Amino acid sequence: MAPSGIGRYTGGMEPKVGTFYAGCVVANMTDRERRADVPKLLVDTGSECTWIAEDTLRAIGVTTEKKDLAFQMADGGTIVRSVGFAIIHVGDRFTVDEVVFARPGDLQLLGARSLEGLNLAVDPAHKRLIAAGPHLAAAA
Repeated sequence: MAPSGIGRYTGGMEPKVGTFYAGCVVANMTDRERRADVPKLLVDTGSECTWIAEDTLRAIGVTTEKKDLAFQMADGGTIVRSVGFAIIHVGDRFTVDEVVFARPGDLQLLGARSLEGLNLAVDPAHKRLIAAGPHLAAAA
């Protein structure tokens, strides 16, 4: 997997004005009753992946599927994290996606792949998620 998005903000930088947060429920793919509320994820279309606290993922039984992947940070540095598979719920929508095991100091992020799978888009003027419309399909 190519390096992607922002893993964490460093140097005391705070997320930019215009950013907003959304909550989700993350669930274990093989035992959907094992789930956790994640009330505050930074919506980050600049991050390919969704980042959720490692403790939260492990508590619901999400296991590491890909180890030691490199992620490029906003400051140009790279960090290494592991990835697992989970179901992400936002409102009445859900998708299966790879999730990064975020460590202390990492931001929890709702990334572009999850947003696409949820068929949600960002409404920057109102700082909210909206339906992305019909799924695109190739013409015959």
